[in-house]
Amino acid sequence: MAEFSKLLTKTDIHKRLSLPTKFFKPPPSFKGSHVQDLQAIDESGLVWSFQCSTRKKGHPKPVLSKGWLAFARHKELKNGDRVKFLKEKHQIVPATPLYRIETEREIKIFGVIFGYSPIVAPFHE
Repeated sequence: MAEFSKLLTKTDIHKRLSLPTKFFKPPPSFKGSHVQDLQAIDESGLVWSFQCSTRKKGHPKPVLSKGWLAFARHKELKNGDRVKFLKEKHQIVPATPLYRIETEREIKIFGVIFGYSPIVAPFHE
């Protein structure tokens, strides 16, 4: 199981999330394009669809754009929160990876970070 963890910045929360190239080993097949849909399941079992793209030229660093901002708003993410992506083998279709996404907020007491706690999205009707 591959894992990627990142402390979020203002750019990550308000524009796009950059992912490390090594997280996608082997790299995803973009089938001649530089854009692909990526689905991930969160802690609540919700499936989120993100648009994963790479630059057309230069370093092909993948980023999540479409869908990511809705996810960030839903989870009410802030600077310093942590996002984790986990890539597992799909039980039904082994050639297709299964992605899980987890979010955490730091627990601070008197300015000292004691750890991280899962972010449970508020329930909106």
